[in-house]
Formats: sequence, structure tokens, C-alpha cells
Amino acid sequence: MSETTTEQVEQQESDAKIKGGKFLTFFLGEEEYAIEILKVQEIIGLMSITPVPKMPSYIRGVLNLRGKIVPVMNLRTRFGLNEIEDTDETCIIVIQDEEYLMGVLVDKVSEVVDIETGNIEDVPSVGAGEQSEYLAGIGKVDESVKMIIEVRKVLFDVPQAILGSSGEQSENAVEQG
Repeated sequence: MSETTTEQVEQQESDAKIKGGKFLTFFLGEEEYAIEILKVQEIIGLMSITPVPKMPSYIRGVLNLRGKIVPVMNLRTRFGLNEIEDTDETCIIVIQDEEYLMGVLVDKVSEVVDIETGNIEDVPSVGAGEQSEYLAGIGKVDESVKMIIEVRKVLFDVPQAILGSSGEQSENAVEQG
């Protein structure tokens, strides 16, 4: 059954071109990225993150967010960028996609922008390297560009053990239903 689900998700991803709307923008170094605002649950300041043994290097650990254990991904590490020291502007964007929650560590949050569908272009295949697989498109806003993140690919294409802590309730509900 899980193979069918994976195939269905991949088919939906290939069918769906990113649509315009409101996006939260944030920085990793000098580059500005964007994520659909509807997937953002909240933005929190840097708080205590507990390391978890044997996790991939891009998982910084977990945090306790009002009684829920949320894995925290260092997006710099996930994208293969150099790690830097945390600053006063470093924060965590908590993202929800279906039943899964993931905290994303970013250098700083910028703003909420409205990007129209006509201003979103496909990611060029030349020069983007590994990062291009993590991008859903490139949005043009005024004179700048925002790299729109493919949420499912970046955040939730990870070992099930990482997502298990926040998705256990939903799995139990499916088994009972």
C-alpha cells in the first residue's frame, strides 16, 4: 500500500505546477527563498533543540513545542551550504504538510509576498546543481527573485523515523478507521 501512496504523491507532484499566492520569504546567506504561507504554522525564535543520535546531518534535533515533539531541519545543511553560527535573527519556521510537522532553521525571516502564477517560472536546469531538485519554481517580485521551495521534497522526503514522532497519531487513526 505504501508503494501506491508514494507513486500517487510523485504523480501529483509532477502534475502540479506551483500556483501563485502568498509566500513567506526567508534568507539563507544572501539567497532569498519562499514557502507557501498556507504551509507555515508559525515562526518561533531559536529555542532549545535536543540532538537525537543517528539522525542525518541535516536534522539538528527535536524541540518540544507545546507538548508536541517537532523535528528541526537545518536548511543550510540540507542544501549543502556552509554552516554558520546562530544569530539573533536565526529562527525556526514550523511547517505543516498534511499530518506532518517539521521545524526549519533559517538565517532570518524576511516578509510575506504575493507572487502571481504568471510570475513563477520553472527552475532552470543549468547551474542550479543539487539545489534545483528542492525548488518548485522561481518567483519574480519587483526586481528580485525568490526561490520557491518544494516543501514535500525538501522537508518530508526523509527517513520515516524522523517523521514518526509527529505522525504517529495520524497512522493510528488510519489503522483504527
